[in-house]
Amino acid sequence: MYRLPCYLTGGLLTALALTLAIAATTTPALAQGPALTAAEEQNIDAYVSLLRQDVNSEKVAIIGQIMQFSPQEASTFWPLYSVYSNELADLGNQKLTLIKDYAAHYETMTDAKADELVFGVLDLEQKRTALKRKHYGTIKAAMGSKPAARFLQVENQLLMLVDLQISSSLPVLQ
Repeated sequence: MYRLPCYLTGGLLTALALTLAIAATTTPALAQGPALTAAEEQNIDAYVSLLRQDVNSEKVAIIGQIMQFSPQEASTFWPLYSVYSNELADLGNQKLTLIKDYAAHYETMTDAKADELVFGVLDLEQKRTALKRKHYGTIKAAMGSKPAARFLQVENQLLMLVDLQISSSLPVLQ
């Protein structure tokens, strides 16, 4: 049996905090100052990419520990997870783009831009739900309902933790 707090005591939260600290360099504090140069933007993207790799490594370790796969189950699950993880990363890139757009327009937010950003976030939520539904079905077909449900339960907990960290790091729109 596991408990969610074990996630909070490990490296995952630290890696998330670092990722958000770097991503936060594009939030309103900088939006008020001079725009980032292309090189600065590229450096930030590179740091975020490296930290995402650390977060993903931590996620794999947590999932592996909780799922307690046999060698046969592991050989079935991990390739499926890899496909899911790559598709989830694409959605993460879209989310980062929305965060950067929010930061760039924070001080000059119009109603139209607010609508655009809100609908972008809602669209991403729908895409992520569809992605989880799709891959639940794939894992279920390969391994059965209980392992698929257990994976989805753990994944949802981890995603909620990430979402909370991101949300709490962004200033509320004025």
